[in-house]
Amino acid sequence: MGDSGTGKSHMLIALGTEAAMKGSRVRYTLATKLVNELVEAADEKQLNKPIARYGRVDLLCIDELGYMELDRRGAELLFQILTEREEKNSVAIASNESFSCWTKTCTDPRLGAAIVDRLTFGGTIIESGTDSYRLATTRARAEQQGAS
Repeated sequence: MGDSGTGKSHMLIALGTEAAMKGSRVRYTLATKLVNELVEAADEKQLNKPIARYGRVDLLCIDELGYMELDRRGAELLFQILTEREEKNSVAIASNESFSCWTKTCTDPRLGAAIVDRLTFGGTIIESGTDSYRLATTRARAEQQGAS
């Protein structure tokens, strides 16, 4: 968890890459892409397929959770994926929102709380902070150019 530009996606990808190099089956996806895929599958009465596919991997990396609001249906489908994986396979999530703000991400507060409960049980929370690496790099570059 952390603000934009603090390395969350970088850490998530590095974690997934390291797990894959050690032989684990890993899948990386954006939260919005995952939810859209689940909604489309549900509309086509084919929800079992993506739930099984995401349930089989050893590590599911979900990036950018919290950037877009999830309606009740999207949150319910995400909850199904997390429930399918619970205590069987690992999930790593990058989010710009603290858990207390997930009521904005998940429009149903009870569902948001259930998702947080699933994610935090037995989990490790890493806070990447508030200082944007990209912003700091841009500022440093501008200072170097100004000094030249």
